Amino acid sequence: MPMLGLGTWENTDPDACANAVQTALEMGYRHIDTAQIYGNEEDVGAGIAAADVDREDIFLATKVWINELGHDDVIESTKESLDKLGVDYVDLLYVHWPARAYDPSETLSAFDELVERGLTKRVGISNFEPEQVREAVERSDAGIFANQIELHPLLQQDELREVCAEEGVEIVAYSPLARGTVFDVDVLSDIADKHGVSEAQVSLAWLREKGVTAIPKATSESHIRDNWESLALDLDDEDIDAIDAIEQVDRRVDPDFAPW
Repeated sequence: MPMLGLGTWENTDPDACANAVQTALEMGYRHIDTAQIYGNEEDVGAGIAAADVDREDIFLATKVWINELGHDDVIESTKESLDKLGVDYVDLLYVHWPARAYDPSETLSAFDELVERGLTKRVGISNFEPEQVREAVERSDAGIFANQIELHPLLQQDELREVCAEEGVEIVAYSPLARGTVFDVDVLSDIADKHGVSEAQVSLAWLREKGVTAIPKATSESHIRDNWESLALDLDDEDIDAIDAIEQVDRRVDPDFAPW
């Protein structure tokens, strides 16, 4: 799984979404993330189709919404997602939240079936807390590949990262820039000034140093490029220690059905 991807949450303008996906892929991105609830799978698919990049070179992920997590609903809604995306399979399919219709045995057995049928290559979970991660790993025959969570310097998720490492589950970070809040953190601004880069690049480089895949959302070519250039930034031990020591906590995603 590529260490940096393009997130598409809230990118609901069809042309802007398709253009962002095409721009990112032709810039070098190979990981594209969407979800049923985003309402833009067709637009993401249009961007993939327009890009001069082979489908097999793209790591494409989508997520099954909480109302579609019964066994049959998982199967049917995933087929609909594939039709909208214009692809035969996704590389990673997530349980978007452990909520509403989620039942560990029923839901994950449907995901196992999708792997067997070749409609997804991997099973993912999203917004799962430590005990839910352990349970999902135990219940999934196909195995849990990744847990997609909110993760950034202001929400470092130490315990959850440790549990995922113990269980062999990769971590994908959404909202890795804390929805823009990283630009207002003095520690990050000081490190950015030191290296002559943006606070966004510092946050993304810190996540990479932690072995985490980040999927920042971006629509403009300038933001897509700025995030991409984070791959060239190497933070030193002093930088990493300073970020690790940030005590401010700012969770940006907290719906009423969240498990925490």
